[in-house]
Amino acid sequence: MMFATRPAAINAARSVLRLRPSSAAFGNNNVADAATTQQNRLKTSSPEFDAVVKKAFPGAISNTDLVNKVVGVLEGKGFANGNTLLATSLCADELARVLEDEFVSVYGNNFNLGGLSGFPFAGNTGFGAMAAHIPDDGFCLLVHGPHVGICKNGQIGKVERQGIALVDNCCGSAIAASNYLKGITHGGAQITAKLQQFSDFQQGAVQELILPFGKRLSDAEDRMHELPYALYDSQEILVKDIVETGSGGIKKGLALLGGIQINTGPDSDDYFHPLRFDYYDENGVNVESLLPSIQ
Repeated sequence: MMFATRPAAINAARSVLRLRPSSAAFGNNNVADAATTQQNRLKTSSPEFDAVVKKAFPGAISNTDLVNKVVGVLEGKGFANGNTLLATSLCADELARVLEDEFVSVYGNNFNLGGLSGFPFAGNTGFGAMAAHIPDDGFCLLVHGPHVGICKNGQIGKVERQGIALVDNCCGSAIAASNYLKGITHGGAQITAKLQQFSDFQQGAVQELILPFGKRLSDAEDRMHELPYALYDSQEILVKDIVETGSGGIKKGLALLGGIQINTGPDSDDYFHPLRFDYYDENGVNVESLLPSIQ
């Protein structure tokens, strides 16, 4: 199925690297201006690396393709810059901003619901506040999910970062939680009477929320590959509860895009494995799966 694209909007989305665009670039239907201010910083993946990513993550598509398809599908339902609020629940890591910024370049400002590992730590209160900001008779696009890195050599759980020689962990929060869980399932965890630190409560929550997936991760052929999918399943439980609880705040409609962000090095396009793309009507009822239209 082919979708009409919006060249200025999509080119702006493609041109974003690791920097958040200025909100001043987005006036009324002024997305075209964003394209001219981004200095043609287009990223593409080589065919060889594209094959590496898609072999490791079957079903993944590049951010460029994802934005093209999602924007095309939602245009048909009336989503546009000016009547749509973008909301995201993605990790705090700067690499997670790449996909966020690509959608910002199309729809404008973003309401952040997420925290470490992409969990929706803003919760019911945050969703309620977000819903109140949806334009009258307008829409919301909610994007959520954990993220994982992949190096040029195909190693999962690591990623090259701009200006840093060290090939770094990605997602660091997820890997720390996985190591905490491994200490429990494989032994080595230290007993402590200390209460959870308020100064690091998000990481403590990630570690607790991943506990039910101990056996699944232990049995996985590649723990780093399975980790983001386990996190996604945990997050889905929370996202479902938050959306259902706050469904009365949905105005004309809400599109919910969930999946795994796949971060790559600075010179390659990032990827996304879409696992859910649902449309909720004005009554907060999930009426349609749009997932086949972007796969």
